[in-house]
Amino acid sequence: MSTLIDANMFRELVSGRRRGFKSAAVRWLLNLLELPYFSAISLRNFFYDTGIFPTHQFPIPIISVGNLTLGGTGKSPLVAWLGRFFLEHNIKPGIISRGYGQSANGVNDEFLELAFRLPSVPHRLNRNRIVAAREFFDSQNVDLLILDDAFQHRRIARNLDIVLLDALEPFGYEHIFPRGMLRESITSLRRAEVVFLSRADLVDESQRRKIQNRVLTYSPNILWGEIVHEPQSLVSFSKTETDISAIRNKRILAFCGIGNPNAFRQTLERCGAKVVELIPFPDHHQFNADDLNGLEQIAQSYEIDSILCTMKDFVKINADIVSGTIPIQAVLINIRFLSGETKFRELLNKLTQRNF
Repeated sequence: MSTLIDANMFRELVSGRRRGFKSAAVRWLLNLLELPYFSAISLRNFFYDTGIFPTHQFPIPIISVGNLTLGGTGKSPLVAWLGRFFLEHNIKPGIISRGYGQSANGVNDEFLELAFRLPSVPHRLNRNRIVAAREFFDSQNVDLLILDDAFQHRRIARNLDIVLLDALEPFGYEHIFPRGMLRESITSLRRAEVVFLSRADLVDESQRRKIQNRVLTYSPNILWGEIVHEPQSLVSFSKTETDISAIRNKRILAFCGIGNPNAFRQTLERCGAKVVELIPFPDHHQFNADDLNGLEQIAQSYEIDSILCTMKDFVKINADIVSGTIPIQAVLINIRFLSGETKFRELLNKLTQRNF
C-alpha cells in the first residue's frame, strides 16, 4: 500500500508516552523549535488584539467554527448542524473554507462531505477568505456566513467564535506545535464565545468537569457545551443507507485520513464492532487504486466482514476504482448535545435577529 504511515507516532512522541533516550532528545529539540513559533503566533495575536492589524467587517452575521489544536475535533458535523439549523429557520447560510488539501478539480474532503450533507448550501474554498466573502455578496444571496476552521483566521471580524476541544486531547499536550498539538496558546480561548467539548462521551464525568473548569478560568462567560459524535448509518457507493446496528459483532477493517484516527476506532467499538485493524492515512489523503487494493488484501487476510471509513474519506474515493469483493462503506455521524443545546440555540436566534 502506497502511503500507509503510523499517524499516531507524532502524538506518542509529543505526549511523552514514547519513552527512551532518543524520544527524549527529539522532544528537547522540539522544545527549541516551539519558541520561535510561539513568539510569531503571540506577536500576530497581539497585533490583532490591539488593532494594528485590521479586521474586515461584513454586513451580515459571521460565525467561526474552529480548533485550538491540530488534528480533527469533528468540526464538519457541527458545521452541518449549523447549516440545517439556519435552513430550518429560513436563513440562507453560506460556508467558507480555506481549502487545505484541494485535489486537482479544486475541492477537498470537507467540501465534498458538506456538499453531501448540505446540498443546498453554497460553499466556497479560498485561502483568501475575504475574497471568498466578497464573492458571496457579488454572486449569491446569503443571510449569514459560516467560516469553517477559522479560529486562527482573524482577518475577518466575526460575531460568534465557536471552538471545539477534543475530549481525548483537549489542550494539545500543553505545548504549541511542533512540540505539541496546540495551534496557539490556551489563553486564546478568551476570544471564544462558545466552547464545545467534542466526543465528550469518551471521557468520564470528572474529566469533563476538569476540562470545563480549566476553560472557564480563561473566560468565565464562555458558553460551555458537550457534544457526542453519534453514528447514524452506513452509506454505500449506491447512496443507500443501512442502520449502524449492522456492524455489531462484525469483524471490521477501518481506515481513515483524519487528524485523530483513534477517535474513529473508539466510535466503531462503541457501536459494537470488532475492529480487527485500523489503517491510518495522512490527513486529507487522496485515495488511489493501490490504496484500495491494499485494503482489500488486508481485509481478505483477516477474514473481514466489512471495510469502513469516515465520510470525510468516503467522499474522496472514486467508486470506479473500487474492485474488491468486500464492501467499503462510510459511517455517517451526526452530533448530539449532552449539554448546552438550549442556550446555544438561544444565542444563535439572538445573533440572527440583530441588525447588521
